[in-house]
Amino acid sequence: MSAAQIADAERRDLADLFLRLGPDEPTLCGGWTTRDLLAHLVTRERRPDAAPGILIPPLASWTEHVQASIARGDFGELVATLRSGPPFWSPMALPPLRVVDVQEFFIHHEDVRRAQAGWSPRPPDEARDRQLWRMVGLLGRLSYRSSPVAVTLRRPDGEEHAVRSGPRTVILTGEPGELLLHAAGRDECVVHPEGEPADVATVMALDRGL
Repeated sequence: MSAAQIADAERRDLADLFLRLGPDEPTLCGGWTTRDLLAHLVTRERRPDAAPGILIPPLASWTEHVQASIARGDFGELVATLRSGPPFWSPMALPPLRVVDVQEFFIHHEDVRRAQAGWSPRPPDEARDRQLWRMVGLLGRLSYRSSPVAVTLRRPDGEEHAVRSGPRTVILTGEPGELLLHAAGRDECVVHPEGEPADVATVMALDRGL
């Protein structure tokens, strides 16, 4: 499967989950409900005037205003909008950004899944995990950049991304999706740390994510 196909599968499954849960369920995105997260995703794809504020703090107030306005729309219609994908005129329809959608929709799909009681990791998927593993190294270099010790992210098969250099090393082992979630700042993930206890505690307490 291509990156676009994997992203589309995550999009469809997330849309189905939104409909099954409804608009008022919690997510792992701060205080956002499912309605808030849905509005974020629609804003990202359909409001290029507001999308930059997702990553650029000085522009965040306009993004928040637009997102709040979108969130007041009919929940079912917003889900249908998300399911249909970005319109042709959206920057998010460009092929390079469609690759980013794998990370975006996997993480947010899990943000909804893992905010519910009784969650468990999804089984490994070779095609999906291959794409996620490519992103683990990139996100990891950003997420662990403030670590005072070295950080290595390791798959169960032994493949590694050394994402931070420094004295001593903490190794985090997990499936690609679990490592990506940890790098994205989520604690609801299954990773196994190795290293000096104080170093492990430091790495696990880092302010991770973008």
